Amino acid sequence: MSVNEAKWKANQEKVAFLKQFPGLLRSWDEATGRTVMSVTAIEHSEAKVLMLDNGTFAIVPPLATEPKQLRDGIESAKARLRDLYPDAYREYEALAQRDREATRTARLENILGAIHNNLDDIPELKDRIQSLVKQWNS
Repeated sequence: MSVNEAKWKANQEKVAFLKQFPGLLRSWDEATGRTVMSVTAIEHSEAKVLMLDNGTFAIVPPLATEPKQLRDGIESAKARLRDLYPDAYREYEALAQRDREATRTARLENILGAIHNNLDDIPELKDRIQSLVKQWNS
């Protein structure tokens, strides 16, 4: 076996062992009901080691701060968060409704703008729109 093959094999064995290290959580379901005992920084990384009360641990990335992840997470925990933070959850729901309405209005304006901007270049557009309106009304 060459030196490079030996190095590759040694690395593969090390990685396989790390993935099976005693106490390493394989899923978040395994942490249900557990208490976080400590959060330890990993040198040269934004990840952390979460140590749980039963000796299990997880290596976790930085907390989610992307708006979609925050929204999805807050909505997934809606029942609990609404009970814990009713004022904040009501404010979030009001802001979300305002955002939905602004999105709807912006879409409407974009469609109307596209129609207006294309009337001169697409003469049959007006007839097609009138036909569509008649179809809706019947």
